[in-house]
Formats: sequence, C-alpha cells, structure tokens
Amino acid sequence: MSSVAPTITTKSDNKFEIAGRTFTSRLIIGTGKYRSYEEMKLAHKASGAEMVTVAVNRVPLNRNSESFLDHLDPSLIILPNTAGCDTAEAAIRTARLAREALNTDLIKLEVIGDATTLFPDNEQTLEAARVLVKEGFMVLPYFTDDLIMAKKLLDAGCAAVMPLAAPIGSGLGVQNPANLRIMREQLPYATIIVDAGVGTASDAAIAMELGADAVLMNTAIAEAQDSEKMATAMRLAIEAGRLAYIAGRMPKRLYASASSPIAGAIK
Repeated sequence: MSSVAPTITTKSDNKFEIAGRTFTSRLIIGTGKYRSYEEMKLAHKASGAEMVTVAVNRVPLNRNSESFLDHLDPSLIILPNTAGCDTAEAAIRTARLAREALNTDLIKLEVIGDATTLFPDNEQTLEAARVLVKEGFMVLPYFTDDLIMAKKLLDAGCAAVMPLAAPIGSGLGVQNPANLRIMREQLPYATIIVDAGVGTASDAAIAMELGADAVLMNTAIAEAQDSEKMATAMRLAIEAGRLAYIAGRMPKRLYASASSPIAGAIK
C-alpha cells in the first residue's frame, strides 16, 4: 500500500488542505494555560490562525458552566483532541464523544505512553487511528518523529501526521531536524504538521524551513510574557519559514565564497 495521505500539498501552494478544508494560515493554536479568556482572544486574533484545538476531556461539552468554548471566535474551526488518554480504547471513546458534542469528524489523536515526558504511545495511537478512520473520522495523530510510524499512520488513512518537535510544553524547539527533513523528503504528498515543543518564533520558522506544512502550538504563546505579541511573532515566523522553504536555501559550504566575483577586477 502506498504511504500517501488523502490530502495533497504542493510545495509552491500558499494554501494547504486538511481533510478537504482549505487554510491560508499554517499556524494552529490551542486554548490551554492562558491567564484569562481575554488574553486568549487577543492572542488568537493576533495569530491569524483559522483552527483551534480543544481538549475534549478538559472542558464541559454540555456548556453547563463557562469555559474557553464560550470565548472562541466562531469563525475558528475546532479541532478536538484526545489529550489525557493513555489507551487506544480511551482515545476512541473520547473521539466519539467529541463528534457528538461538537458536530465534527476532525480529531487530533493523542495517546500518551509516559506521564513524565508525555511522549506518545505510537502502537496505541496506530490502533486507535485504524478504528477511527473506519468510523469516518479525519484523524490527525500526534506521534514521535518516526518515518516508519508516519508511513503506517498514512497507510491507515490518517488525513495528516503530527510529529513532535520536542516534548509537549518543553519549549525546546526542533530537537531532531534530520528526522523531519527525511520525513518531508520521503512523504512529499503527505500533510505534515509539527506538534509540540515549539518555544519561540525561531523554532516555528525552523520547522517550516524543514518543509512542515503547518505548526501547532499552545504553551509557547500562552506562557509568553505577552501572549498577543508572541502570537504575532509566531504568525510572522510561520510565514517567513514557509517562504524560505519555497525559495530554497543556498547550499552550505565548508569554505568562504566571495559575494562579488573578482574576474576582471582592477589590480
């Protein structure tokens, strides 16, 4: 079976698709850790994002009490996630709940394998993905930056893959750039969204320069001293990184290469 995602993203296209939905912003944002709802709203607006992820297990879906759901811009597409699940069964159950409560087939699949590092359990993630795809979900799985697992998830029918850059909330930035570069080269038609570990604007730019189609982040913006300004910085970094990737960087050289040719120069 071919390791090609259902969604095709071309290198030169300024827009990209997830499960048939077209986006112009390549930044996906979260809702946790903000100090106030007002701060969250300002940051969301500054980010220019068109999609926001929501932890299904951490919000009252029946709206019986106030939550960030009451303060989201209605134009934002909600991407429910299964954060907090540590088995395939729990993630599948949470996804089904999200579909009923939020009326969406989109799901960011998270199955955590270690409570300290929050690293994903790739095997449980793959098991859950296979079930959810068969049930009609558009699955976006969070997993380690592993090419082989990416292929398996795509073969299972996932709409995109979401490799981590570093542990969730760590702010360490891209720790294994070679893995992401290889994944991009080996899966040219897959939608790849870097998820987790971004800490500042340069991290986001690097992820995009490596060929990611988009970056999902939450803590880097929410825990910044000025969330609104950081959201703006992230928006610009995503745009700059994407443009640099399309432009194609110069080759790295061991020795100097004069900017101005010396042939014909006055001696």
